[in-house]
Amino acid sequence: MAGKVRIAIIGAGAVADYHHVPGIMLDPRAELVAICDPNEKLLAERQAKWGPVKATTKYEEIAADPEIDAVIICTPNFTHLPITLACAAGNKHVMCEKPLGLNFDESAQMFRAARDRNLRHMTAFTYRFAPSMRYLRHLVYSGGLGTPRHFRSQRFLDWPETSWGWRQYKKLAGAGDLFDMTIHRIDYAQDLMGQMLAICGAVATYAPRDKNPDGTPCAPSEVDDWSALICQFDRGGVGVLEGSTLMKGYHYEGFGHDWAEVNGSEGTAVYQLKEPNTILVGKQGQSLQKIEVPDEFLAPAGSPRDPKVGVPSTVFRYDLVWEFVSAIVEGRDCIPGFDHGASAQAVADSVLESFDKKSWINVPQDLG
Repeated sequence: MAGKVRIAIIGAGAVADYHHVPGIMLDPRAELVAICDPNEKLLAERQAKWGPVKATTKYEEIAADPEIDAVIICTPNFTHLPITLACAAGNKHVMCEKPLGLNFDESAQMFRAARDRNLRHMTAFTYRFAPSMRYLRHLVYSGGLGTPRHFRSQRFLDWPETSWGWRQYKKLAGAGDLFDMTIHRIDYAQDLMGQMLAICGAVATYAPRDKNPDGTPCAPSEVDDWSALICQFDRGGVGVLEGSTLMKGYHYEGFGHDWAEVNGSEGTAVYQLKEPNTILVGKQGQSLQKIEVPDEFLAPAGSPRDPKVGVPSTVFRYDLVWEFVSAIVEGRDCIPGFDHGASAQAVADSVLESFDKKSWINVPQDLG
């Protein structure tokens, strides 16, 4: 396309400020032209920080604006479907935070809306872009670990047990840790090992979260703060995933404990969020050893980001915008797209169904 990709941010909160706007500012092919949020005070603050861009409290105005090419949606989960449908109807390319919807059906609707208009669509699965995850994927697909057999992930956070706001109510969030954190691991597990065919899952809620951070009372949490699943992959491997926000002692400067590994017939490799520029690798008869991620995997080829600048556990997140803009400019599918987001949502939905029925569930995959 001619000229810069004109991007609007819908939802001007912390995620947009932390991940997406820095990515837009880094990419010379992109331009932030508008922001949308129901909080007018926040809009004014963001205009002061991000620049004198258009501001509105109505996403419908963003969807209808012919001077906007693409949108990044960073709003509460229950709003993702209507905002995406409106923006697709307005011929906007769309990146959306996870989970795409409150369930697989909503996510599939979002995929079809973008696909049927030949629009680029992307799910903001951040950890796909971590250098050690990119190198781990290379090791898996190049045969460096032999035949992949087992996948294992742990996402442990030491968060306060106060209210999560809208995130702790089913009609607004869908689920808790499962949709917020474990769904990331579901996505990259499938990217590494293939589709999950069948799962056995469980969730639990331990923290009532009936008080706000200031001590005032609120309605208690309805969603999980622990989730886990066992899965069978279509390429023959098996996996075990666990996540919790209640793991005392796993603070690690706010990044928590994020560990994922693939065990192959010839070796094991491990990703860790707290050291995303290194990877643990070991072959049979050896112990895992830390090595530096090769330079070519520190950032995607063509990324404007200098991988030697900034906090390693933060800066790789800026490459989401690079991938989104690249797909728009090159007229190709984004990776990961809404199809990947919907597939992960199908697995997460199946975790809830499995726990409810106390049985294994075959994961649906038909996007229509």
